[in-house]
Amino acid sequence: MSSTVSVTVTQQQNFQFLVDFGSALPTILGDEPPPLGHGNGPAPPQLLLAAVANCLSASFFFALGKFKQDAGSISTTANCEIGRNENNRLRVQKIDVQIRIAKAGGEIAHLDRVLDQFESFCTVTQSVQTGVPVTVNVFDGSGVQLK
Repeated sequence: MSSTVSVTVTQQQNFQFLVDFGSALPTILGDEPPPLGHGNGPAPPQLLLAAVANCLSASFFFALGKFKQDAGSISTTANCEIGRNENNRLRVQKIDVQIRIAKAGGEIAHLDRVLDQFESFCTVTQSVQTGVPVTVNVFDGSGVQLK
């Protein structure tokens, strides 16, 4: 099964672009940080990180649901390293993701199976990591690293 997703990006001024997700969703303003732009909205790397973090969070939640488990709230932070490639062009070089759940890992049945499979459900991360390494770590509510 195949589907199409679409956004329209329209320049407002200089490096500011209005990102339109369609009539059912609010638009957002994207902007480059100074000195190029004014930083009045998320920059493209931040939008990429938001997509990766959101997709991984949803995939983790989905995997938990397959086993009828509740991990409490899920909070995900994504960071990227931006550096220059061999042509001296700025590129996202790697992405690091930390998923934190509210409950202790020992309270979640089948956690090992959830941790083994959730990343494979993430459409965005699986696509992005063909060109950018993505590292994912999961921590429980006690701060214990689960993955």
